[in-house]
Amino acid sequence: MTTQIKSARDGKITKEMKIVAKNEGIRPEIVRKEIAAGKLVIPANKIHLKNNLKPIGIGRAVSIKVNANIGTSSASSSVKNELKKLAAALDAGADAMMDLSTGGNLDKIRAEIIDNCPVAFGTVPVYEMIIGRDVEDINPKIILETIEKQAKQGVDFFTIHAGVLKEYLPAAVKRVCGIVSRGGALIAKWMTLKNKQNPFYELFDDICDIMAEYDVCFSLGDGLRPGCIADATDKAQIAELKTLGELVLRAKEKNCQVMVEGPGHIPFNQIEKNMKLQQKYCHNAPFYVLGPLVTDIAPGYDHITSAIGGTAAGYWGASFLCYVTPKEHLGLPDVEDVRQGVVAAKIAAHAADVARGFLNSADRDKRLSIARASFDWKNHIALSLDPKTAKKFHEQACAKSGKAGTNDDFCTMCGKDWCSLRINKELTKIYGKK
Repeated sequence: MTTQIKSARDGKITKEMKIVAKNEGIRPEIVRKEIAAGKLVIPANKIHLKNNLKPIGIGRAVSIKVNANIGTSSASSSVKNELKKLAAALDAGADAMMDLSTGGNLDKIRAEIIDNCPVAFGTVPVYEMIIGRDVEDINPKIILETIEKQAKQGVDFFTIHAGVLKEYLPAAVKRVCGIVSRGGALIAKWMTLKNKQNPFYELFDDICDIMAEYDVCFSLGDGLRPGCIADATDKAQIAELKTLGELVLRAKEKNCQVMVEGPGHIPFNQIEKNMKLQQKYCHNAPFYVLGPLVTDIAPGYDHITSAIGGTAAGYWGASFLCYVTPKEHLGLPDVEDVRQGVVAAKIAAHAADVARGFLNSADRDKRLSIARASFDWKNHIALSLDPKTAKKFHEQACAKSGKAGTNDDFCTMCGKDWCSLRINKELTKIYGKK
């Protein structure tokens, strides 16, 4: 059974590896070696590849990637709206998408999104398993059939909460926020009602066989991630992380690609420790973090708190940042929330790449700075991470001041006489260029 990791271990460079290498500006052999070592993944379902998927690499040898979550809820369900969110996320630069729908016709929603999604696409299969039934009715047959059905639809990576073990629940429920992961909470309830071990852990080898057939990548879910900074780096979180490390090895033995999900809410001073613990326990598998959020007091601005944490996480070891929108903790995000969430996460990812000295990440910053210093408004805006917003703000400011906008050698923040860049040009004439 051929998968990206099997090919890599066999010394073969696949078409997808070549694409990733070209896009990242590195040699294909580096991509192959990193995949073979389990340090890099290419989430690329064989079925999605035949349609519209453009493969990406996730790992420390390549640039940090950003994921955007969309999806319906029981309170709001519209395929049309989700497709608008998808378009907004892609337009803002999302590298991957996840459908977290829990309301409406999940099969139809998933199929529509995949058909319109050219980037890596993920789901949390347990959500579908619970629709229309009580949690205690989930059984091995339902679990395996649901996973296989979604794999056949072309899903590239699955969040599987196989590390939430029954013995970890007493520590988790004593927390300030308990278990905040929806998947983790559902499985915890199942284990409690059934008095049995996590069925995803028990069925892990069978799940691997299905995922290897379609080359679906594992995204091992952090069902016991901290939901507030008071719960960060606690006994339950670390216990699950160690179990995820065990599952990383089991997945690779089955020729499955695997990455690991991480917190969550972490105080800034604990981020480095968390990244290093993951690398230690999970054998350097790519780390996929939600934020992390560095404070709990900013509802409405959590795209900012997560970008702060995301930059640090990316610098210290994370390879994949899951965006957080301004609506986090408050409601289902709309199209504008999605756009803002992606932009904030892209800023964090790029800032981390610059900080870790990844290839030529800072070149774009320098080119924009040169344009800014030269009053080259066209390139100043074009090189920005969100050109639409930059252009809108500049044009609005120009309109209010009566400036033409594109050829002026100052902006409305300082005005002509106070503009430091204009003064610099005068100084250059005196002292000459460096």
